[in-house]
Amino acid sequence: MNLLSNTLDTVLAFLSTGIVGLSGWQVVIYTLIVTHITIAAVTIYLHRHQAHRALDLHAIPSHFFRFWLWLTTGQVTKEWAAIHRKHHAKCDTEEDPHSPVTRGIKKVFFEGAELYRAESKNLETMEKYGHGTPNDWIERNLYTKYSWAGVVIQLILNVALFGVIGITIWAIQMMWIPVMAAGVINGIGHWWGYRNYDCADAATNIIPFGILIGGEELHNNHHTYATSAKLSSKWYEIDIGWAYIRGLEMLGLAKVKKVAPKPVFEHGKQVPDFDTLQSVIANRYDVMAKYAKSVKHAWSEEVEHLRHKAAFEKRFLRSSRKLMQREPAKLEAPHKLQLGQVFEHSKALETMHHMRVELGAIWERSHFTRDQLLHQLQDWCARAEASKIKALQDFSLRLRSYA
Repeated sequence: MNLLSNTLDTVLAFLSTGIVGLSGWQVVIYTLIVTHITIAAVTIYLHRHQAHRALDLHAIPSHFFRFWLWLTTGQVTKEWAAIHRKHHAKCDTEEDPHSPVTRGIKKVFFEGAELYRAESKNLETMEKYGHGTPNDWIERNLYTKYSWAGVVIQLILNVALFGVIGITIWAIQMMWIPVMAAGVINGIGHWWGYRNYDCADAATNIIPFGILIGGEELHNNHHTYATSAKLSSKWYEIDIGWAYIRGLEMLGLAKVKKVAPKPVFEHGKQVPDFDTLQSVIANRYDVMAKYAKSVKHAWSEEVEHLRHKAAFEKRFLRSSRKLMQREPAKLEAPHKLQLGQVFEHSKALETMHHMRVELGAIWERSHFTRDQLLHQLQDWCARAEASKIKALQDFSLRLRSYA
């Protein structure tokens, strides 16, 4: 009887504390560490390395990340890369595997993992977008063939190490990527936040501090420069994934292939030249972001005039200001009609709008020669500086100094 009682006590003690016997706070810290490693594996290995080829990884970190993702998520590299590449190719259209614009934010946020699993069964997606991903012996015979086995091993390990609480740790690990990546990034990252750049889709930066989700919070930056290994662009933005990549690079375990272009300026330049043209085209998202700020300044100078002359309501003026800063090609018929009412009372804002359309057309005219494009840029700057609109004049002075 005593032996049975002692055995039962031992079993209960083991189920309570496991092998390591961590305290409550230690369990919390451990859970945060392992989930963060998973996030790092997703953003560095799956996203920046495999899906976009923004960096090369040495075999050591590459295989560690692959093993870790198999153990903690059951993720197959080819499936993730293929689905993400299709997301970029068909972003925010009906063919996008997980767009809240077409499927609704609730669907993507709460059922993002299900949308992912459904798309992973699409053989056309795997064939068209899954090229270049690992196809070695261990991938074929373990990671892909037995993708479920890793998470089962993780469950057993967690219970053995931590006791019953290990089940909770395991559950958090299993939910971490579906919630943070599939729900937050794929959902909220195309629904709510701020935008540094007016890229072609609805991607937003959720917050400027990319720590909890490894830098993926800076989703608008990423969609603007998809092949950049660095996701932060403003001085106040933090991309912790980039910090890890730089650390790996210093250790000789990674090599960055591409980052977003950073504009260089040659102040005092009187006339735009071919260097200006090349820089303006390469940095067109930065150019248009700065132009949007110029529009904002012009609006501030004109808004009192609009209030007194046209007696527009505050709500109408607020929405009109936002429309003025939007990419003209994205404006729908009602938006154009609304801006038309504003332009009837402000030639300055009308000029700012039309000049923006003309500027954007410069890098869209691929059939024009370099000489023709340069002439158009020079003519644009000359007309901007002769417009007597201060915001437009200041922007033109900056534009011609791109080098």
